[in-house]
Amino acid sequence: MVGPWSNPFAVSVGAVRKTVVMATAHRIAPIFSVRDLGVALGHYQRLGFAVRAYTAGYGYGFASRDGVEIHLHVMPDHDRRPSSAYLFVDDADALAAAWHSTGVEVLHTPQDTDWGQREGAVVDPDGNIIRFGSPMKAASSGVA
Repeated sequence: MVGPWSNPFAVSVGAVRKTVVMATAHRIAPIFSVRDLGVALGHYQRLGFAVRAYTAGYGYGFASRDGVEIHLHVMPDHDRRPSSAYLFVDDADALAAAWHSTGVEVLHTPQDTDWGQREGAVVDPDGNIIRFGSPMKAASSGVA
């Protein structure tokens, strides 16, 4: 049965074609590899995220803000690879200023792009990058 909660699509395997119903995706959370969970949680807390460690001793934590969640996973140096995520915001300049005021280095201050976003970036202590952007404001025509 297909309903508003499902996502039907057609699949062809050889000469057989059938409709497959999949569950609807609601959100996604990047998993950032980190060296030290306490340091990572402190960094994301300075960025305004609510943070918590998974208490079962797995070296795993969560950073949440405005319905956005980032997972943090302790990995040994030889397995750790930096990741990145894009954060859509309503005002990239205000966010960059707020983050800068907490002592977090803003790697790239917001700049206008050819694709209509005003974007900046921060990097965490483990090299994971959060690029953030908001729609560019329309240029003022100077006409009153």
